[in-house]
Amino acid sequence: MPSTQPKTGIDPQALLAIRDLELRARVVVEGLWAGLHRSPLEGFSVEFTEYRQYSPGDDLRYLDWKTLARTDREYIKKFEDETNLRCLIILDTSRSMSFGSGDYSKSDYARTLAATFGYFLLQQRDVVGLALFDSEIRDYLPARWRSGHFRRLLALLDRKAEGRETKPAEALKQIALLNPKRSLILVVSDFLSPPESWENEMGQLVVAGHDVRALQILDPAERNLKFGEAAEWEDLENGNRIYIDPELARQNYQTEFNEHQTKLKMTLEALGIRHQIVRTDLPLDFALLEMMRQKRIGNRSRTARRKAG
Repeated sequence: MPSTQPKTGIDPQALLAIRDLELRARVVVEGLWAGLHRSPLEGFSVEFTEYRQYSPGDDLRYLDWKTLARTDREYIKKFEDETNLRCLIILDTSRSMSFGSGDYSKSDYARTLAATFGYFLLQQRDVVGLALFDSEIRDYLPARWRSGHFRRLLALLDRKAEGRETKPAEALKQIALLNPKRSLILVVSDFLSPPESWENEMGQLVVAGHDVRALQILDPAERNLKFGEAAEWEDLENGNRIYIDPELARQNYQTEFNEHQTKLKMTLEALGIRHQIVRTDLPLDFALLEMMRQKRIGNRSRTARRKAG
């Protein structure tokens, strides 16, 4: 597939300086659409499925002129990417998400990403829901498409990350009960908890037929520990304090971080789950494009079913 990534994106620092969450989402989506219209790519999916009646504003490139000449009726070719989608966004609101080495936190970035994707889907008349979790589900908005639904979604997203520990397992159990219909499930988290602590519960969602995607939100400093002077550091989730010299700790930290990332990647691959790392210093439209490019995983691995069973 040809690349659709724009040469330049919306600077996240400038975007997150906008206080209004809805306006942020609109800015990203409108910029994204403008970029796609300039792209030579005809669409994210070109697999033809059926016809539908022409509606004012539809792209005339997809008008079936032969059918028009034969029947005097206007029909548009419908593609796979136009079929209705049910999506549930599961957002981590634990205290670790409040970390940020710059002017905004992972939580700010993740909430904006969730709002942007929700707005994008609702514009296509797809149904979108939202769940906020830390050690369990704290707020839940069922997937719907109706007037005022986006405002309700934004109202939940406006709540800051105030939870303590991250315990995805309990939240994922609750999601399986709250959302039984097959859906695209986006788990938006820093995924810094041990994969073995939630592996089985994530696998249960896969076995239930959901298309599960893991969006790992990371601050650049979490990957390289590039900070200035030695100082006392506080664990955001349990409050423990420890004196750390970043220069001395960097090598061991990077080794442990890389080991965690390798384990995370292997766990998600075994379950048949897409893993996308989203750095908070990169434009949100880049992340959104990458999410849309990823195709559904049709054949779930036997390993995933065996582990989840």
